[in-house]
Amino acid sequence: MIRVLSVFVIMILPKDFVLADCGVVTREQWDGLSPTRVEYLPRPVGLVIIMHTVSSPCNTDQTCAAQVRNLQTYFLDQLNYWDLGPSFLIGGNGKVYEGPGWLHVGAHTYGYNRKSIGISFIGNFNNDKPTPEALAAAKALIKCGMTKGHLKRDYKVVGARQLIATESPGRKLYQEIRNWPDWTDNLDGIKNN
Repeated sequence: MIRVLSVFVIMILPKDFVLADCGVVTREQWDGLSPTRVEYLPRPVGLVIIMHTVSSPCNTDQTCAAQVRNLQTYFLDQLNYWDLGPSFLIGGNGKVYEGPGWLHVGAHTYGYNRKSIGISFIGNFNNDKPTPEALAAAKALIKCGMTKGHLKRDYKVVGARQLIATESPGRKLYQEIRNWPDWTDNLDGIKNN
């Protein structure tokens, strides 16, 4: 009888490798604070909500990281939230910044946080158009999230204004996402009553 010796190799991956899923700038990389509490998001989710921060735009790594830190301070200190509201933030530099991420419930769209991923573009897009780099980053993030199993294969993209009373994601950004193949105007089964 031949004995087969099996060897199992256990790899321990650095924390940044695991968190850098989909090329996201991690909380550690943008010098963010840890959340005060977390709630796990049941995945995969079928809804991606696009919004904007209604803040100054950013186009460099330094200014975008500073904007994300400022936004986190606002959410923690002024709004008394556990963390940043949006799951991810996207700068005009074409980089995606980690908020609660794929795994944790965010606080971005009242009534929809426990069943969606919120992606917020940094800036005010009522009059300004998002950069091509920011749009490409959002599309790549969503595609990666679907490929990695964070999003359902038949996920839908909507603007926050379709679900709650807000101007977000701003007229110019809303016009852009309405041309994405995964955007929907059919809110049956999505919109809360």
